[in-house]
Amino acid sequence: MTRQTQTATSALPWWKTATGYQIYPRSFCDSNGDGIGDIAGIISKLDYLRDLGVGFIWLSPVYDSPMVDNGYDISNYRDIAPEFGTLADMDRLIVEARARGIGIVMDLVVNHCSSAHDWFQAALKDPKAPEHDYFIWREQGKTNGPPTDDMSYFGGSMWEWVPALGKYYLHQFAKEQPDLNWQNPALRQAIYNMMNWWFDRGIAGFRMDVIDLIGKDVDAGVFAEGPDLHPFLQEMHRETLAGRDVLTVGESWAVSPKTALLYCGQERGELDMVFQFSHVLAGFHPEHGKWGDVPFDPVAFKQTFFDWQEVLAEDGWNALFLSNHDLPRAVSKYGDDGALRLRSAKLLALAIHLMKGTPFIYQGEEIAMTNARFSTMDQFRDVETFGQYEAALAAGLTREEFIKGANRNGRDNARTPMQWEDRAQAGFTDGTPWIDVNPNYRQINAKTDRADPAGVFSFYQSLTELRRCLPVVAIGAFRAFAKSHPNVMAYTRMLDGEKLSVIANITGETVVFDVPQKMQQTGRCLLFTVAERQALGATVTLAPYEGFAILQR
Repeated sequence: MTRQTQTATSALPWWKTATGYQIYPRSFCDSNGDGIGDIAGIISKLDYLRDLGVGFIWLSPVYDSPMVDNGYDISNYRDIAPEFGTLADMDRLIVEARARGIGIVMDLVVNHCSSAHDWFQAALKDPKAPEHDYFIWREQGKTNGPPTDDMSYFGGSMWEWVPALGKYYLHQFAKEQPDLNWQNPALRQAIYNMMNWWFDRGIAGFRMDVIDLIGKDVDAGVFAEGPDLHPFLQEMHRETLAGRDVLTVGESWAVSPKTALLYCGQERGELDMVFQFSHVLAGFHPEHGKWGDVPFDPVAFKQTFFDWQEVLAEDGWNALFLSNHDLPRAVSKYGDDGALRLRSAKLLALAIHLMKGTPFIYQGEEIAMTNARFSTMDQFRDVETFGQYEAALAAGLTREEFIKGANRNGRDNARTPMQWEDRAQAGFTDGTPWIDVNPNYRQINAKTDRADPAGVFSFYQSLTELRRCLPVVAIGAFRAFAKSHPNVMAYTRMLDGEKLSVIANITGETVVFDVPQKMQQTGRCLLFTVAERQALGATVTLAPYEGFAILQR
């Protein structure tokens, strides 16, 4: 490593050389046999995460909640849901994780709260209470119905009538999740005070749920990326983030390459990075959205990632991911979850993790867990799935087609219990799990995979180590090649005379690939999915889901 590189990497924020790991607490590890994962269960698996090499955990909500939306409906931001544990358990998790070099990044859900929150209860009781203006209220529309025809993300109108008040309140998600009125300065200050309270307890940052919705202009019909979004984020930064060594990542389904730098440009004083979903939206059905069945398009897939790499090449920062709690399992969506499961899982990881940005692993991705393939509606648990079911039938889908779409793209795929061992309930619980365990846990589980030196877990360990230890992976310049090729994802990373070439066949077909001249090289093979290669000549024949990375110094 040169002196220049040492200086460059030592000045980096810690999260630029770290890999994140998302935990969905309800499904990760149950310590007390009630069928629901908990904080004590997470603590029991911290050594596993240390061995994986992650630098921080993004923890889906563990706050007090009625669990209408599995914790994304928060009734108390300063307490822990009893099924997950206590505030003392949370403090212990923060300390125990930090002792292993792992930060805890909490989920910040402040576009909406729970209808059981004290704020909303006070708003219902007295329209003159200060908390009443913490929410968004409207009179009846011209036809004595909702003020607008806007539909909730979970189905039905996004307006709920309150007879005692003679008004509607806005909820973009479930009716038990009333939207917060960010136009109210007192509401914003209460949120900032809560964030600082958590920072003072030692957390390493926040992932911000649907943060693009907080600046909405309801009367203008602008919900995502509304006119006050960025002023609010800048105010949040001034009140909570400035001067702190923490990580912030905002979730936005609306962000595009054109608006990305408004969120995370270095001089903007807003966020460090955003989760964008261009690669996910590219796979949605034009009429039925996520519930329709659309074949994987390799060109659209890689092009979205390449576009984002280029947009954030000199400013901002990418969040790299394929899976999360709202999305299907990566190997089922983008790879082969049958005979080539292990190889395609490694290939997807190689292709995504070696780009520039901070990679995120979703629990179970590191052992190539697959989609659930439920056969009946009563096996599902997700409020969105049930909320959209009738609308999908009315739009022309059959029950069987809807279930097929839900098995391909529904959120419950990511929420089946973590598969730890080949014993009953996959070692997740000694009781009855809140949602069915995937029946393939006998073959796919962490214990079995870790016992295999060529397993997926070992491959992910190599990726996290490369990001920590190899500056060209962390901050090297990115260049894409063969952008329109129907099978191959090809790019280089370059820094201080080092060149890392990545070739990845992201399909199940054998391909003869004409290697661009500027990628042809010899060097050391850092990772491969099929065969180790030390040289890239004019052409290369790639087996299905074959990929490799060659470093030239």
